[in-house]
Amino acid sequence: MYLDALEREISARAEDSSAVSTLYVGGGTPSVLSLASWERLIEIIERGFSFSGDAEVSVEANPGSLSRGHVALWRAWRVTRVSVGVQSFDDRRLKFLGRVHNAAQASAALALCVDAMFSVSLDLMFGLPGETLRDWMTDLKTALSFGTNHISVYQLTIEEGTPFARENPELPEGYAQYRYAQWRLTRAGLDQYEVASFARPGYECRHNLNYWDDGKYIGLGPSACGCMDGTRWMNAQRLDDYAAMTLRSLPIVSEERLEGERAARQAAVLALRTKKGIAWETFAERHGEPAANAIRRNLEHFPGDIVANGADASRLTPKGFRLGNVIWSEII
Repeated sequence: MYLDALEREISARAEDSSAVSTLYVGGGTPSVLSLASWERLIEIIERGFSFSGDAEVSVEANPGSLSRGHVALWRAWRVTRVSVGVQSFDDRRLKFLGRVHNAAQASAALALCVDAMFSVSLDLMFGLPGETLRDWMTDLKTALSFGTNHISVYQLTIEEGTPFARENPELPEGYAQYRYAQWRLTRAGLDQYEVASFARPGYECRHNLNYWDDGKYIGLGPSACGCMDGTRWMNAQRLDDYAAMTLRSLPIVSEERLEGERAARQAAVLALRTKKGIAWETFAERHGEPAANAIRRNLEHFPGDIVANGADASRLTPKGFRLGNVIWSEII
């Protein structure tokens, strides 16, 4: 059902795209698909889109479902990056998160992808119940031991209505863990190019950079979001609803047009997620001088050790990244 519906949506969407420069298969667990399903998925994608010669193609993988067959198939296709959802190298914390893999499987998955010569990224989560700074230090040390090119770190947040919220676990503050990650990963040669992302030079995720540069992208599949020419949309979330809608038209359930200062302020927040920040000349050309000047004034309230305000650009410092939510809320 999923592949049939996806094929219909891609057929309807393919005309929106020129040569694809980045493709990200994720937002779920693509490695749960069988090899036969993957072969069909590749056929659907190749039939629907053309790719630039240096296209970046990323696939997310869960250590609990990744197989050597997946790796071989991706290697034979056009995959260049694999992002492995490790989350932790500690079995107790993985159990709390409800992950289906254990620490040994996480290590095996990383080794498999590194040996296959992919550019490998891994995700880690901090701020889990009972986690100490030493625990987090061990996770980072283990992650670095694989020689991966990209590491993303995320703090656990509890959303209302989730099983975690009902359990109401006591969580560490997380500030010390994030600050240590900034120091340790940078010291290991991974540059913090975005608030949660660290990479060796030349291994930044180009697909994600397009989001933060407020670029165009087509979202495909259930719950996917897209943005083209200032219009954002979201697809139906449930698979059966999504599949039924693709029989008639595009499976869009919500749509909004971003214009004026609202669009400018969202673009500013996205840009400030990155190391390069807001380039004022380009920003003003795109969004207008009045909006650019208003946002400049918002940022001037913050001291220089948090926001580095220059004539050409404004960007967050490492300390500013640690206080990002405060700064972004001032802009929005």
